[in-house]
Amino acid sequence: MWEVVTSGADSNLRAVSAVSPPGTVRGKTVVWAAGSNGTVLVSRDQGKHWKRLAVKGGEHLDFRGLVAFDASTAYLMASGEGEKSRIYKTSDGGAGWQLQYSDPRKDFFLDALACLSEKECYALGDPIDGKFVVLHTRDGERWESVPTAGLPAALPHEGAFAASNSCLTMDGHSGIYFVTGGPAARVFHSADAGRTWKATEVPLAKGNESSGAFSIAVDGETLVVVGGDYRDRENPDGAAAYSQDGGRTWRAAESRPGGFRSGVAVFDHRLIVAVGTGGADISTDSGAHWKRTDALSLNALTQGSAAGMWGAGPKGTVASFHKPM
Repeated sequence: MWEVVTSGADSNLRAVSAVSPPGTVRGKTVVWAAGSNGTVLVSRDQGKHWKRLAVKGGEHLDFRGLVAFDASTAYLMASGEGEKSRIYKTSDGGAGWQLQYSDPRKDFFLDALACLSEKECYALGDPIDGKFVVLHTRDGERWESVPTAGLPAALPHEGAFAASNSCLTMDGHSGIYFVTGGPAARVFHSADAGRTWKATEVPLAKGNESSGAFSIAVDGETLVVVGGDYRDRENPDGAAAYSQDGGRTWRAAESRPGGFRSGVAVFDHRLIVAVGTGGADISTDSGAHWKRTDALSLNALTQGSAAGMWGAGPKGTVASFHKPM
């Protein structure tokens, strides 16, 4: 199911993005990955060879968000307290990086980055003054905070998890989604570009700072959320939930993943893939039942596309997913 293509780098990789632009020669898929110790990696030949990229001023940052569009253009997000949370962009394949956004406030902490296009992207941050922070760029250059008037208040000690760059996602038809944890596991949804939001509780593990919803995948009316408690990674209780009506109602998975999972993505419609530090699973019925496939430790994965599905994890691991026969 999963095939490791590189490992051994001194980094816990938390973000991965893969692209096969129109006209790409077979075997030339571009794969980007990023993580701790200022690590940004790129392969321009489908994982055969890798190059480590330097981000000036970011040598010690923890890069947990990454969205690439081709071999030249990518957004990169660092997570950390205050000004350690940053958004960069490259337009020259990583030779140079433009710092586009940072915030000196101590409570500022970015969790995830997602894009609808090269110019329109969103980023999610933990609550400040009782509301989650949502940033938006419309031109691929300037970022601004989405007004918080339409956002439900965050619960005390509620937050998002910067574990896999997938606690935030977008669907071109139904809008923006992000998931949270702590005292409750909730899904926030906006269908109008962040002007108004609705928050819904989902049946996942909750009740402490290490538990909740970590990742969400959207495929039309099907929504799948995974998580659990990362301090109890072998415990499958509260690790997955799904909705088949666009998030109006939710059910806990009838058979669960093998434990805590930090990332979930759609490979092709009914085939859903989940990963975590304790292993990987698949569901062939939109998240209702899960089957363990691998013991490989991964943090994050890409959404299924022409570039296939790729995962990233501890010790610089990058792996490609192959659909079971």
